[in-house]
Amino acid sequence: MKGKVKKFGVILLTSLLALSIAACSTPGSDQKQEGTTSDGKPAEGAKLTNLSYWVSMHSAAAAQMKTYAEMGMYKELEKITGVKVAFEHPPTDAAQAKEQFNLMMVSEKLPDVIEYSWIGYPGGPEKAIQDNKIIKLNDLIDQYAPNLKKLLDEHPDWKKQVTTDDGNMYMFPFFRGGDKVRVFYGPGIRKDWLDKVGMEIPTTIDEWHEVLTAFKDKDPNGNGKADEIPFYITLEDVGLDAPFLGAWGINYGFYQDGGQVKFGPTQPEYKEFLTTMNKWYQEGLIDKDFAAPNSKLFDAKMTGDQLGSALVYNGGGIGKYANLMKDKDPKFNLVAAPYPVLKKGDKQMWGQKDFATNGVGAAISTSNQNPVETVKWLDYAYGEQGDLLFNYGKEGEAYSMVNGVPTFLPEVLNPPSGVSLQQSFAKHNRSTWSAPFVLSENFQMQYLALDNQKEALATWSQPTGERKMPLVTPTNDESSQFASIMTDINTYKDEMFLKFIMGAEPLDNFDKYVKKIEAMGIEDATKIQQAALERFNKR
Repeated sequence: MKGKVKKFGVILLTSLLALSIAACSTPGSDQKQEGTTSDGKPAEGAKLTNLSYWVSMHSAAAAQMKTYAEMGMYKELEKITGVKVAFEHPPTDAAQAKEQFNLMMVSEKLPDVIEYSWIGYPGGPEKAIQDNKIIKLNDLIDQYAPNLKKLLDEHPDWKKQVTTDDGNMYMFPFFRGGDKVRVFYGPGIRKDWLDKVGMEIPTTIDEWHEVLTAFKDKDPNGNGKADEIPFYITLEDVGLDAPFLGAWGINYGFYQDGGQVKFGPTQPEYKEFLTTMNKWYQEGLIDKDFAAPNSKLFDAKMTGDQLGSALVYNGGGIGKYANLMKDKDPKFNLVAAPYPVLKKGDKQMWGQKDFATNGVGAAISTSNQNPVETVKWLDYAYGEQGDLLFNYGKEGEAYSMVNGVPTFLPEVLNPPSGVSLQQSFAKHNRSTWSAPFVLSENFQMQYLALDNQKEALATWSQPTGERKMPLVTPTNDESSQFASIMTDINTYKDEMFLKFIMGAEPLDNFDKYVKKIEAMGIEDATKIQQAALERFNKR
């Protein structure tokens, strides 16, 4: 009954949006769209002085400021452009931020600029245009965004990734400017704990089991208490390029195998993964709080010498905790481990490596009264001076030019104990997370200041990623059907992921689980993804 009510809600919402779109395109209507002239061309309004801008706030910034307007680079950007930005930030919790985004997008009045992962919009970015929420940017970029246009012309593969199948541009995207900035996440393990239990960095699932068992039983933190948490993995971790699950050759969503699209959570290999995770959970190897992740609790466990291994970021994990612990515990040594495989010598297929873009970018809403000037403002980030500002912050305050190379000041690179390097950067720039600009490799190599971080980059770069789906999107006709099918399936598979691992649902019921997902329409969704992949390959 609950599912039927939810489905009815989706149908009702879709119908309302369709009526709204139809009303805007009534033949003979003389009502012009906001932000356009009477003949339908983009309005070149008065000089831009104010913008409202919706964007999730990164935790490293949220720890030290109330709004991005307090960040060094945005203060300087306001001086340069004369545009005062009123930032609107949802809660930092990802689930709450998504909920607020969904509520915002059904309202009539939207912020001028919305920065979001538009691939995650139900039905994809083309649907957001179709829903009359954000504007198509093709002509505006051609005429008023010379920096971004030049970049896209120079990198047609990047342009392919930020263009819909219908050929539409919809955002000012975040780009990773080279291979060294596309790998930043993977398994991390306490090397000092490994040394205490006399073991090496694990490389296979079986070796991980032996190490985690030793962490649990041999008191590596040396306090005489059985308080060690050997391993921390969350649903969100598994959804991000399948760490550990990838050892079985699949992921937690759609993937391609020889050009054929498949859905990982219904494959037989997925049951083997769940069986292993259930065993580890029952043996006390996985954090008992894994079903309700909390970043503050995670920090407390890591800095409290309780946590032996986890999925971590290079900067926001290895670098962060090294800095937080350098005075508190000089022996603390969090290092990267390879993405595990099932057997020694197996090829690592799954691991985190981003494409040039990750789907995040700044779109201009249909409520924006001055799209032309907003395009010019956003385009600044892709020019030479904007590149410096977004990557480094204000010259003299965050960095200086050394032999023609922007170089962070010592006080930025060496924050006091208790302040992470990511937090130190967050005062000045947006380089440690996604934003509408091009992330520089020069920044990255300064950010990865520690040997452990440089080694992590090399270790986590090994997987081939050959089964990863590109950033495909459904067509307008497919988008509502795909969104309707996958909303219910994703909710169900997430619930069952936790139940299977915690033992609330017997693994003997895996076949029933698969049949239910099949009944919910996974075959139709897979066909849509297959068609989208084939269209993407033809772009």
